[in-house]
Amino acid sequence: MQKQNIGISINGVEPIIDDEKYVDLIKARHPLIDKNKVVPININLGKDFSHLVITGPNTGGKTVTLKTVGLLSAMAMAGLYIPASEKSSIYVFDNIFADIGDEQSILESLSTFSAHMVKIINIVNSATQNSLVLIDEIGSGTDPIEGASLAISILDYLYKKQCLTLTTTHYTEIKNYALTTDGYENASCEFDIEKLQPTYRLIIGVPGKSNAFAISKKLGLNEDILNNAKKLIDTTTVNIEDLLKSIYDDKLQIEKEKEKILENSKQIEELKKNLEFDNTSLEEQKREIINKAKFEAKNIILDAKETADTIIKELNDSNSSKEANKLRNDLNNKLKETKIDTSSSDNIGISKEDIILGMSVYIPNLKQNGIVKSLPNKSNQVQLQIGNAKMNFNINKLTSIPVNIENCRGDFNRPYSNSKINTNSFTNKSMTVSSEINVIGLNVDEAIPLIDKYLDDCYIANLPSCRIVHGKGTGALRKGIHTFLKKYPHVKSYRLGTFGEGEMGVTIVELK
Repeated sequence: MQKQNIGISINGVEPIIDDEKYVDLIKARHPLIDKNKVVPININLGKDFSHLVITGPNTGGKTVTLKTVGLLSAMAMAGLYIPASEKSSIYVFDNIFADIGDEQSILESLSTFSAHMVKIINIVNSATQNSLVLIDEIGSGTDPIEGASLAISILDYLYKKQCLTLTTTHYTEIKNYALTTDGYENASCEFDIEKLQPTYRLIIGVPGKSNAFAISKKLGLNEDILNNAKKLIDTTTVNIEDLLKSIYDDKLQIEKEKEKILENSKQIEELKKNLEFDNTSLEEQKREIINKAKFEAKNIILDAKETADTIIKELNDSNSSKEANKLRNDLNNKLKETKIDTSSSDNIGISKEDIILGMSVYIPNLKQNGIVKSLPNKSNQVQLQIGNAKMNFNINKLTSIPVNIENCRGDFNRPYSNSKINTNSFTNKSMTVSSEINVIGLNVDEAIPLIDKYLDDCYIANLPSCRIVHGKGTGALRKGIHTFLKKYPHVKSYRLGTFGEGEMGVTIVELK
């Protein structure tokens, strides 16, 4: 419960416990500094380098950085949440050694340097390759040249022990050593010269400057003293630091531009996803509209079928010729009202079972008729006679047409008498009604309404007989048609004829 309360109070997260010796803290905050004032830092150690040397002016945040890394590592090892962003990772060290602060003692005759050295001796003797070492102002409190040399030697010893080490310093010699030695990296705490205030931002990759001259000038130190002091400084060192700062500023600008590009890329990707989603939605809406239209069309057809069944029943029950004609006209009107456009290109194609040698077909692409001269091969292609030419076509590219009388054999030679046709209207009707109807490729439910309407037209036109071309196939279509013909009131008789190369695919109907 205590762990949860601490985690909430510091806005903590559960860190990733890394198996590799690596620390990566993202937007890490010192847990004892007001969370509304503390400046988060990003710091990593152990992957590209094992020693990080932090430089910069006093009160710039160097020591706070050391304490933040040490405290967050200890908290994570104790099972506590840490004040950082998610995906921050910590390694479980065997020990965390720290030399931070000034512990000089008059009673024990310890100067600042001696007090630091006692701690450092304990660290170098006790640290292992799985230890984290934090040293503040290494080598300070004694002669700068000797202190810098001793500090470099201590750091090198810890490096050979493979510890992870984080140290702060003002010594230029240590900055230069970190700049030129593998396994080391410089970092600096940013300082605002104009406001004489630290920003507390940690910049990895660039050594910091103490900014003693700039701070002294802002505070009002005599200009002559400052100029003389600048002459005593090695200009090469100053130029290198300025050059590194310039490089870092350029790098920072590039990173900002890179972030903008990444942000723009994310926006473009998001826009692309939205467009794809919109297109998908449109396709779904299109499918829904089509399905709805098909459903409504199906309902209309079912309603018409029910009406037709009712009218047919009334026709069969009626003894009055006048009333029968009226009911039949009502049926024809209903069929016209529920007529569906079947001219879509989706209806193109003839089933393999319905292809018969000698049958006539229509080629939509050429807008011509052809006669089948071969049965479909493995590629579903047939040879067609088109005029004097022979060409191969896929059966999916062909449609059925009424068969020419020359391609049918059976009792077709008897001429049709028009003696019963007494009126102009009947004459016009007989001239427009074909002597045969082709329903190859349709199922029974699709073919019966067409045949019913066709027989009505033939009866009105006083045709003595007609032919229904249904092909052989499985025989289901033929059986369905014959069942319907038994109930049709104006059919006198019907019989199978022959079609093509002897296949029984035609029913000859004699009308009353």
